[in-house]
Amino acid sequence: MTGPLAGVKVLEIGGIGPNPFAGMLLADMGADVLRVDRPGAVGPLGDGGAIVTNRGRPTLGLDLRQPEGRETLLRLAESADALIEGFRPGVMERLGLGPEEVHARNPGLVYGRMTGYGQEGPLSKVAGHDMNYISIAGLLGAIARRGERPLFPLNIAGDYGGGGIFLAFGVVCGVLEARGSGKGQVIDAAMVDGAAVLSGVFHGLMSDGSWSDQAGTNVLDSGAHFYEVYETSDGGFMAVAAIEPQFYAETLRLLELDPDDFPQWDRERWPELKERFVELFRTRTRDQWTQLFDGTETCVTPVLGFREGTTHPHNVARETFIEAEGVVQPAPAPRFSRTQPEIRPTPDLDETLARWGLSEAELPTEHV
Repeated sequence: MTGPLAGVKVLEIGGIGPNPFAGMLLADMGADVLRVDRPGAVGPLGDGGAIVTNRGRPTLGLDLRQPEGRETLLRLAESADALIEGFRPGVMERLGLGPEEVHARNPGLVYGRMTGYGQEGPLSKVAGHDMNYISIAGLLGAIARRGERPLFPLNIAGDYGGGGIFLAFGVVCGVLEARGSGKGQVIDAAMVDGAAVLSGVFHGLMSDGSWSDQAGTNVLDSGAHFYEVYETSDGGFMAVAAIEPQFYAETLRLLELDPDDFPQWDRERWPELKERFVELFRTRTRDQWTQLFDGTETCVTPVLGFREGTTHPHNVARETFIEAEGVVQPAPAPRFSRTQPEIRPTPDLDETLARWGLSEAELPTEHV
């Protein structure tokens, strides 16, 4: 195995959203991840998303409601550095697989728990999804143009940004600490908490009066004409992010606009100047605008869809997207100069189990 986490063994309890995403991140970085799921389990969105998020590690089917399945999991935990799970609080305890039982077998194990609302608090045992978690964290309400309803950013900000990434980060921190102390601990990764951290800079800006809690009136939330998405004549879009004065000046020059008529920081004129930008960008196609701004110091780029993004020349040159097991998908990130991560073909289950100290003969009869 390659990657900076080579030699780290992680036991992943199957789930949806942020938990498998965290497992993917750890596997991408070279960790030896073994995924355990219900036999024949299929997520609510089907198997399509799992093609990417389940990459790089095999899946062992175990029925954790049965004594044989639970004992097998505890056997696997004995040799693991970490375990990650994404059930509601109390589920793993009711199965007899909570931190107390697992740490009795392996005191040095890091037990990573992924939930929406956290292990405690008034909402800890209430159902929810990405949109709910970022809504009470204050993040969703900030993603809107003035006078319009908030638009949720897919499930990126809660599930993946505030959830899976923080769980993976917490696990790595926990494993590093355990290697020094010899003691494991529980990581309580809540999507509400992670989403709140992602929005930390805006709380700082509000504290000094430079950010309004009214969505769509600020520099980065579509309030400013120089940080906005504009439609083109062919129904495409351009992203204009000319914040710094030199980038704004160059943008105006290429647009053949008089700087004296387009004062950048006259907030009262932002709505008017935005409408003038709207009219201007509708005079050319997206490709024509792209050709004008390509390679310039303006911070103006075309808005691409998922498929288009895979073929953009910059992404092609950096191999940002690669094909693995017949599917075009994002390459692991970030990159390392010496221990470069990679997408590995799904490891053989029997070989993986052998590394974890189990053989086929020791598994419950019903497994996949």
